[in-house]
Amino acid sequence: MPSCDAFMSDSPAALDPKAIPAEIRRWNWGAFLLNWIWGIGNQTYIALLALIPGFGFIWMLVLGAKGNAWAWRNGRWDSVEHFKRVQRRWAIWGLVIWLAVPVLFGGMIGGVFFGLKHSAAYEMGVAKLQASPIAVSILAAQFRPACRSAEYPSMVRPEWRSFLFRRPARKQPVSFLWKRSRKTESGRSGGSRSNSTTAAR
Repeated sequence: MPSCDAFMSDSPAALDPKAIPAEIRRWNWGAFLLNWIWGIGNQTYIALLALIPGFGFIWMLVLGAKGNAWAWRNGRWDSVEHFKRVQRRWAIWGLVIWLAVPVLFGGMIGGVFFGLKHSAAYEMGVAKLQASPIAVSILAAQFRPACRSAEYPSMVRPEWRSFLFRRPARKQPVSFLWKRSRKTESGRSGGSRSNSTTAAR
């Protein structure tokens, strides 16, 4: 945050706070980016209205447009250059914070996903999913219609490509399955008879 020099001076006011100099009638990036924090540091407590949900962004725009005037009237400044120097530091800190927070947040989220992907629980879940015929059939039914083009299989992980893009087995007619089941039953009954005859001998 801004250093002690970034706040108002405790010396007696050398300038008329009611007369706004033309040099500071401009946009205040520190007030826009840090809004209520900037308001506390510059004794402009009306900036706390930026904490109201749904109203905060609108008030950030108001602070950016009116921040210099309010800070000039509420503070004690040695000169216009002193005021501009302090507000420039607020703007720099606001930019640093706005750039650093998304980077840190993204790094934390990426680190969590990276850790989960290489964890034992993730590998165990993938192994069980690949070993489940029901899961394989559901995933194949979901991915196959959207992956008819030759370029889509290259986008899928290699361990999934073997069963997501394999051709489904041809369905056998009911009569063929019935005959096959009859042959299996007759083979089992014949085997049991031969075993009983051998035992009797």
